[in-house]
Amino acid sequence: MMTADHQARYQTLLTRAQGLVAIPMAVVHPCDAASLQGVIVAMDAKLITPTLIGPKAKILAAAAQLGADLSAKISQMHLIDVPHSHAAAAEAVAQVRAGHAEALMKGSLHTDELMQEVVALNTGLRTGRRMSHVFYADVPSYPKPLFITDAAINIEPTLDDKTDIVQNAIDLARILGVKEPKVAILAAVETISSKMRATTDAASLCKMADRGQITGGILDGPLAFDNAISLVAAKSKNITSPVAGNADILVVPDIESGNILAKQLAYLGNALLAGVVAGARVPIVLTSRADTAEARSASCVIALLMAHAKRAATLQV
Repeated sequence: MMTADHQARYQTLLTRAQGLVAIPMAVVHPCDAASLQGVIVAMDAKLITPTLIGPKAKILAAAAQLGADLSAKISQMHLIDVPHSHAAAAEAVAQVRAGHAEALMKGSLHTDELMQEVVALNTGLRTGRRMSHVFYADVPSYPKPLFITDAAINIEPTLDDKTDIVQNAIDLARILGVKEPKVAILAAVETISSKMRATTDAASLCKMADRGQITGGILDGPLAFDNAISLVAAKSKNITSPVAGNADILVVPDIESGNILAKQLAYLGNALLAGVVAGARVPIVLTSRADTAEARSASCVIALLMAHAKRAATLQV
């Protein structure tokens, strides 16, 4: 059901976590009030049991800005004191590798500083997949959530990169209950042109899905944005497709287009955004400095569902 009520959509997302045990999460360098407030909201919602990793004095100083009641909650959390943000990133990854954390959350450090430790060849959290970021966007004017990828990690992804980006997004959508996600590979036009790599990549990805190199979803592309989300627009261009006008996943050509699209939906379309990095050993919540505590908590819902899906898969092996 479509609703413009932002809080109602957040509560709907929270219901997906009902009955699931909170997961241990390493929070990396949460040295500002916004980071800490997001941690508190997610903890109070029983999504995470946080371990705060960073300079203790800075964390407690930031906590003091929240007021006495919230600051007291922070003082009761497990805290690992390290000298700086780089050490915090390294320690957080070590906590995951040691089995003490099932997810990471970025605090007040740069994304590249955290990801440098995550992608380290011998000490990081690599898997056989390329890592990619996926936004979950609940937009009031669209009848179901959209997954947008990649808007935060891969700058100019190659065709091989996009193969993993698409598969990561399909797997995440399935975890959130979309049985066979419809994947729109976006470009500026719907026809294939050798002058526009986004269109040739889209065609290749669709054929890869036909050959079983990408599984679990239905792919079509190239599709312009309007054709991907509007059946009227698709029909006006005589596009017959199971994806057009009904997309679950929007795969963008590059980080600029993805970042702009996601933020347009949030700021002009009143979308509820949550985002995680997929393709690593554990889900990674990448927050923006402008994110609200609600947005950070929403991202923790996604991380929780991913972690529990991994637990279930491990039990089946």
